[in-house]
Amino acid sequence: MFGYYIIIGAISLISWLVSNQLKRKFEQYSKVQLQNGLSGKEIAEKMLRDHSINDVKVISTAGQLTDHYNPANKTVNLSDVVYSQRNTAAAAVAAHEVGHAVQHAKAYKWLTMRSQLVPVVNISSKFSIWLVIGGLALGAAETSGLGLYVAFAGLIMMGLATLFSFITLPVEYDASNRALAWLKTNNMLTSTEQDGAQDALKWAARTYLVAALGSLAMLLYWALRILGGRK
Repeated sequence: MFGYYIIIGAISLISWLVSNQLKRKFEQYSKVQLQNGLSGKEIAEKMLRDHSINDVKVISTAGQLTDHYNPANKTVNLSDVVYSQRNTAAAAVAAHEVGHAVQHAKAYKWLTMRSQLVPVVNISSKFSIWLVIGGLALGAAETSGLGLYVAFAGLIMMGLATLFSFITLPVEYDASNRALAWLKTNNMLTSTEQDGAQDALKWAARTYLVAALGSLAMLLYWALRILGGRK
């Protein structure tokens, strides 16, 4: 168990460092004003037009780093600092979110798989840990084996959440690649601005990687606890 806490502590530290670095990068590139003078909203709308996507709206959403694409109502949701700003960070985020809209329009398989898992993961993520802990506690108090089944049910739910986090990786990396390719091909940014956009999206992707590894570590820990409890 001590080894587990070391692993979780290390992942938590790395997650904190990556998150802080991401914030610093976006603050840095938010100060680099675009020479083309376009806002995040305008860049997003142009990228949609260039991909012949006419049924997706670009809207503003409250908060910071709350940018996302919603496939249910086909909206590119940009935070206030991205929607109206005209800097490298805004361009990178706006193009990345439209990258998800392009994935949706092209039926990108990993996005489809992730979307199908969303309803299940929303439920399983709320109950998995309680089922695992409750099952282990029940198993220690009785001998019928019911607790083991409950714990395994929670572990399966936890496994779905881990699967979801790993499926998210190709979705996010591909959206960034689509965004950067479009920005470069259409000469939307100067070479310096393009490098900044690539750097910002690189750190954004790393947050998903750390989250996936953390989810896997948690799954393995509880799997060992459950399997070890059978001896």
